[in-house]
Amino acid sequence: MKGSLAPTRGADGVHAMKSFRPGFPSHRSSFFPSIRAALLAGVAIAGLLTGSAALSAQTAPQTDAPAAQQSLPAVSAPGVQLPATKAEKKKAQQDAKAAKKADKVSAKEEKIVQSKDTRVQARKLKKDNPLAGKDAKLPDKALYDKALDATKHGHFDIARLDLQTLLNTYPDSQYMMRAKLAVADSWYREGGTAALTQAESEYKDFETFFPNAPEAAEAQMRVGDIYFREMDKPDRDYAKATHAEEEYRLMLQQYPDSVLVPDAKQRLREVQEVLATRESSIAAFYATHANWAATIARYQTVVDTYPQYSHMDDALIGLGDAYEAEAKYVRTLKLPEGPKAHLEKIYDDQAVAAYTKVVTEHAAAPHVEDARDRLDAMGVPMPKPTAEQLAASEALENSRAQYRITDRARLFIMHQPDVVTAARMGDPTLADPKQTIAPDVARKTQTDFADALNPNAPHPANSASTPAAETSDAAAATAAPAAPATPAAPLAFQDLPAAGTNSAGGSAVTTEAAPASSTGSAPGASMGVEIVSPSSPAQPAAAPAADPNANGGLKAVGPTNNTPLPPIEKPASAPDQVNDVANGQAPAGQAAPANGKKVKPEFDKGDESSSKHKKKKGIAKINPF
Repeated sequence: MKGSLAPTRGADGVHAMKSFRPGFPSHRSSFFPSIRAALLAGVAIAGLLTGSAALSAQTAPQTDAPAAQQSLPAVSAPGVQLPATKAEKKKAQQDAKAAKKADKVSAKEEKIVQSKDTRVQARKLKKDNPLAGKDAKLPDKALYDKALDATKHGHFDIARLDLQTLLNTYPDSQYMMRAKLAVADSWYREGGTAALTQAESEYKDFETFFPNAPEAAEAQMRVGDIYFREMDKPDRDYAKATHAEEEYRLMLQQYPDSVLVPDAKQRLREVQEVLATRESSIAAFYATHANWAATIARYQTVVDTYPQYSHMDDALIGLGDAYEAEAKYVRTLKLPEGPKAHLEKIYDDQAVAAYTKVVTEHAAAPHVEDARDRLDAMGVPMPKPTAEQLAASEALENSRAQYRITDRARLFIMHQPDVVTAARMGDPTLADPKQTIAPDVARKTQTDFADALNPNAPHPANSASTPAAETSDAAAATAAPAAPATPAAPLAFQDLPAAGTNSAGGSAVTTEAAPASSTGSAPGASMGVEIVSPSSPAQPAAAPAADPNANGGLKAVGPTNNTPLPPIEKPASAPDQVNDVANGQAPAGQAAPANGKKVKPEFDKGDESSSKHKKKKGIAKINPF
């Protein structure tokens, strides 16, 4: 129907009225599909404008008016959320974390309930040390923490300055002991020869000032570690290894209850591994030069001093080989069969003892088969180890570490001793037994030969400790008659009788020669016996000085020529001085004239001139006379 209004449905479902006129086009449609949508859009735009105004007000400088410091809450349209700034987000996150942490701490405190003993100990600690639990903000605590942090980051000089400030400024601080130990630790961590020497001095001072502190064991342990770090390879100077062994032994003896005892024992085993390797290397060198006395001495020292040596089987086999070499040498000598068999048995038995020790006590060692082969070649029954010996040997060998690629690389690059195969169990020796030296071994060999060749000869050691009258019947038979009892008064040199004097109280000097042996093998058979018996003190014998036997046959003290020496010649008198003037005489220039008048000295025209004397001219000027 023309000219009428027809209801239409919009996009939002709201009926809208459109007018239609015949002959005219319809009106252009609006941007918003409905009036409601337009209203909502207007409200949203108004909210955005209001929010931007509030943000600009916050960033702008505040005014003096208190009303300007408060901003009105932003009015936003429903369903629209304003964006938050980064500072607000970060602050919100921190607040959330702090609240969460506080909740956890409160919950943990509620769960932990201190016992009665803990509370008693806390009260006792608070009574003894009022600063306990309150030292978080103390200046000495701040200095100590700062020094530890500097040491941790390698600033050792700064750390020592802070610690020295703490020691000088707060002498009664509870961190005094720890500060002195921290000074030594800073030198130790710095490294270097000079720094390690200073660290050793600081650790020793700490032990002197605080001997009963638990940290004293740590200080002594660090002294051993200093020498352990400076320890060289076995074929180099072993002075540092010896010092390290002494310091670790001292630590184990002085602080047996310390928690560091296992570490000290392990370090001592490693040091003794190096020393044993050195001794074995020297013994092997002497073995290549057939110096069997030195070889036996070195190997025996290793066996007695370092029982946990990783190559103990090699040392024992080398010791047995040295004794076997001596037995072979005896077989090459042209000796009677009896003494030769005796010497061979001595050295073969010692070699068998060394091989047997390898088979029984080191049954799990790598070279035990070599010892068995040697025993089999000597025709000795093969010994069998007991169950305890086998278990102990297996435990010792299993405790040793195996070489890794990193160990090989470290030993190849670094100049350090090889302690990888050192034992990890057992107690190391804390005192060295008596060392076996080559001269003792050589003397023992000579004694064995002497006993084998002359079994009835007295032993030198026994003869030295036994009186001369009781050692041999032959000596008693050749001795002179017994002398009378010793007088009460002490004897003097004048008490000896003269030759040819028959005194009932004594006898003169008697010299008798012992009968010589037919074989001449006995020592001292051709020596005479001279016995001097003093005469009675009541009858002293006097003789003229010219008699050579006036002293009982003894040689007089002094020179044989008693002619007096000529008097000492005096030196000749010195000649008279030529230029000296006799007393009472004056020099010619100073002599007084005969007429008593003074003579005026002659004027020298060459030196000066005056109105009366003119200077020399011409040739006279150069004339010196």
